[in-house]
Amino acid sequence: MNDAIPPGTLPLSARAPGKCIVFGEHAVVHGAPEVVFAVDLHTQVLVRPAAAMSLNGDREATDRNPYFRAAVERCWPDGSPLEVRAVSRIPRAAGLGSSAAFVAALAAALRSARGGVGRAELAQLSYEIERTAQGVGSAGDTTAAVGGGYLVVNGGDGPAIWTVNGPEQRWEARRIADPGWVWVVCFSGIPRSTASAVRAVTARLERPDGPRLLDEFKGVAAAGLRAIEQEDRRSVAELLSRNQELLRTVGVSHPRLEALLEAAAPAAEGAKLTGAGAGGSILVLPQPGKEAELVRRLARAGGLAYVVRAAPEGVALVEDRASS
Repeated sequence: MNDAIPPGTLPLSARAPGKCIVFGEHAVVHGAPEVVFAVDLHTQVLVRPAAAMSLNGDREATDRNPYFRAAVERCWPDGSPLEVRAVSRIPRAAGLGSSAAFVAALAAALRSARGGVGRAELAQLSYEIERTAQGVGSAGDTTAAVGGGYLVVNGGDGPAIWTVNGPEQRWEARRIADPGWVWVVCFSGIPRSTASAVRAVTARLERPDGPRLLDEFKGVAAAGLRAIEQEDRRSVAELLSRNQELLRTVGVSHPRLEALLEAAAPAAEGAKLTGAGAGGSILVLPQPGKEAELVRRLARAGGLAYVVRAAPEGVALVEDRASS
């Protein structure tokens, strides 16, 4: 993958993938490992000069959309007006990285128009934009959107591809070999707030049993990382179920998520919620050959299911630019 977003001239288009967290959501905020992959559902933005600043026709978007406002403030300091159009296959507020993909794609396009940007710098910048908009969070989502493929944050061996610095901690990102697996993700239809879920889990981990729970999260994520590196589906499936038990314990599951997990079980090797929880989506490792059955089961249970693989490429400019 190219290490830099090259310089370009407006109009520019860029796209970035969403993400699925396999192990470690919430605990990553407290220094635990997080295993994540960029999912082959994308957000694409088109940026061009205009008479007034707007996002999808909304001229008040800098007031209404904190992600758009933060990206413009950080990446377009002269404030000259732009028309931004964004289209996405990633459902919003679903735990699949829709905001990270939007931020990474928009930041890439804006920084390209300013002379280009290295990928490590873009990872830091995208994290800072998303944190400004949300107020909390880790670097995992934006790392996946910028880097693509399978990644581990706060764990793994070998050289880091980059380090992202936050106010209280730093995150080192490393690559993991793609095992080539097909997954199913399913949106419950219940939107969730990353910020409120992160704060609730932080409060839960401050209770007397919090250190023990955090150690268990760390152990599951570390074991999950090893199992993925060894392409050990059975162990990954067992660890997904264990991770889900921990997420229930800290209070971020939801009746709709539990209903989807129950519906998926006959065609699944393992499954858990993915992302902040309290709504959002589940991630399922299907029994081989039962992907279509799994999608039908989830649809009958009221979910919106996608058969997905890892997106090998992170954020990139789209060469065939629309300019009209």
